[in-house]
Amino acid sequence: MEEIGVNEQTPREIVAELNKYIVGQDEAKRSVAIALRNRWRSRQLSDSMREEVIPKNILMIGSTGVGKTEIARRLAKLVKAPFIKVEATKFTEVGYVGRDVESIIRDLAETAVRMVRQQRIDAVQDRAAKLAEERILDVFVPEQKKSQNPLGRLFGGEAEEEKSEEAAEPKYQAGREWVRKRLDKGELENETIEIDVEESGKPMVGMFAGSSLEGMGDNIQDMIGNLMPKRHKKRKVTVAQARKIFTQQEADKLIDMEAVADEAIKVAEHSGIVFLDEIDKVAVKGNSSGSADVSREGVQRDILPIVEGSTVMTKYGPLKTDHVLFIAAGAFHMSKPSDLIPELQGRFPIRVELKSLRKEDFEKILTEPQNALLKQYEALLATEGVKIEFKPDAISRLAKLACDVNEQAEDIGARRLHTLLEKLLEEISFTAPELTDKNVTIDAAYVDKQLADIVVNRDLSQFIL
Repeated sequence: MEEIGVNEQTPREIVAELNKYIVGQDEAKRSVAIALRNRWRSRQLSDSMREEVIPKNILMIGSTGVGKTEIARRLAKLVKAPFIKVEATKFTEVGYVGRDVESIIRDLAETAVRMVRQQRIDAVQDRAAKLAEERILDVFVPEQKKSQNPLGRLFGGEAEEEKSEEAAEPKYQAGREWVRKRLDKGELENETIEIDVEESGKPMVGMFAGSSLEGMGDNIQDMIGNLMPKRHKKRKVTVAQARKIFTQQEADKLIDMEAVADEAIKVAEHSGIVFLDEIDKVAVKGNSSGSADVSREGVQRDILPIVEGSTVMTKYGPLKTDHVLFIAAGAFHMSKPSDLIPELQGRFPIRVELKSLRKEDFEKILTEPQNALLKQYEALLATEGVKIEFKPDAISRLAKLACDVNEQAEDIGARRLHTLLEKLLEEISFTAPELTDKNVTIDAAYVDKQLADIVVNRDLSQFIL
């Protein structure tokens, strides 16, 4: 089994992998690649030294749409590490209504458990599939029920019962083998059968509303769920559906959830990545005062212990945050990184400023990444039989318009391309099923026809683009 959260790629290889999906921002890519490699390096140290080496948290500074979240997300996928993205503005100071900051770590633990559990399920999938087939055979060829005559043993009926069972056994086995052969050939996949399934428990939403009771509420719900007896119901499904249901059930039986929880906690502690977005929104600008600013500073002070390293109680056990990698990000238009409280600033030693996107960057974003925007739209319209082709001059014109609109209005980075492309292809997307000529060519003239007037009219562009 591949170990979760471990990546042996060199920083250069990590950057090359990120380049497949993200255009530009080389400095930010280098920083996260180094942070990832340092994790691998720390694993090679002795236990005593490893405990002393803490992750170098990263603060990304840049406007929306330049790639901050995407870099962190792709990094987590690359290393297959537990990853969560949270917005700092969703949390409130202790004593106020809202989510408490410890829920960040509880969510990280949940993510880690899901990853480890899925890994364990994948490992026992073949065995679970065999057990599932036996259960399907039980539906088609039920095992003969043994006689439960209480007087049989007293009056010598036991021997006769055994004889009848022995006589029935060959017939029973022959029936199962005949059905098994048909299952192997796929002849019964669409047959409808009735199976017994467990009812999924409905979550008790809103039972515990207070932020400080979040964790307690989860634990109480789990406890109540474990005490309640499992309810079963009959359900008519095809053999193919039954195979999936039974395989999942058997896989769940084969894995040890206590071992999963223990491993998940270790994985989260040493490989977890938390992306704190909108950190600039809780920064207190200058020496301003007021209840809102005090509250924002309180959020920072609540986040601080988690970033510094503390122990958070989760329903899977205590989770230490000393070696969790924190990546904070914000535009910092209205505030500066120095407006964060000094203690929090000191916990983000790596500062990376992401640059605003230029025309050349937009052109690359449209064409180069593995699942580039133009490739996505081409694939979507291909489902209707429409073959769409973007000429180089159209791509260049789209990139120029994106730059112009970002300069005229709010700079939202690469997200502007989504808006422009939707407006550009609106007519084609609407009429695609009815088009007689399925070959469509997009050139600069078509782009100007659809978008130029909107871009020039600044008042109109603010509403449409």
